[in-house]
Amino acid sequence: MNVDEVKALADRIRSEVGKAIIGQRDCVDLLLTALLARGHVLLEGPPGTAKTFLAQCFAHTLGLDFGRIQFTPDLMPADIVGTNLFNFQTSTFTLNPGPVFCELLLADEINRTPPKTQAALLEAMQERKVTLDGRSHPLGDSFMVVATQNPLEQQGTYPLPEAQLDRFLFKQVLAYPSREEERAIVAAYGMRSGQSDPAAMGVAQVTDATALAQASKVLEGVRLGDEIVDYVLGLVRATRETADLQSGASPRAAAMLALAARARAVLDGRDYVIPDDVKALALPALRHRVILSPAAEIEGRRADQVIAALVDQVEVPR
Repeated sequence: MNVDEVKALADRIRSEVGKAIIGQRDCVDLLLTALLARGHVLLEGPPGTAKTFLAQCFAHTLGLDFGRIQFTPDLMPADIVGTNLFNFQTSTFTLNPGPVFCELLLADEINRTPPKTQAALLEAMQERKVTLDGRSHPLGDSFMVVATQNPLEQQGTYPLPEAQLDRFLFKQVLAYPSREEERAIVAAYGMRSGQSDPAAMGVAQVTDATALAQASKVLEGVRLGDEIVDYVLGLVRATRETADLQSGASPRAAAMLALAARARAVLDGRDYVIPDDVKALALPALRHRVILSPAAEIEGRRADQVIAALVDQVEVPR
């Protein structure tokens, strides 16, 4: 598979998802970028903005083994990763796998469960394996988490630990749709009761795990020049040096941003990265990895504003 074939595949996926999801084009593009870069995505937005349905439609087009966890306050880590059960007939333990054993996992409303349960995904997201009773169980290279969460200002939510946030490649904030988009949503779904099924909406599978693995390998041939590497480092290190941020982005953020820039280049039909690839992905790749300083919070500033200012300040390579 080459760059042009990957771009054509991405266009087909966008087209299929668009049959059921009105708007959210930027969000679909980030999901595609994370898919090629083998990263995870956190979707944040108020209830009713199609976060869950978007993830379902996206998984349906890919033909991947889909799993879903509805996070609740009483959820336990074993409800996610599974457990070893003793078989009295054979006197051995057998694995009873949890829903994390899949290719694309929807972690729905992930911030409505305590941090102890959220931490059950740490190893799975970073190393793509689960350890139970000292034994490792691989999840596969294509394992991807699409998590949704409600804004922290809403009742019944728990903040995600910094270590877990750092494992998400992107955090996309979904806003309410425009008037035109909302009118189209009402016209299309106003006569339906309950959650629609992607297949019932005409969304078709357009690829499979084998083709997606080939598409991801295309990124290895995308050129990342030294000037782009320095630009990525400049952006990430600037988050650690500004007085507006108490904590900046990690080295993992720099590596993942560079890989995501490669994926964006492929989706744009190029085999080389340009500064605009990095600039376009800087905000969703960094907004969840930084912590505002107390002074910036008092002034009413937001992380998005600080990162946007840093993007404008860091010199862009020619």
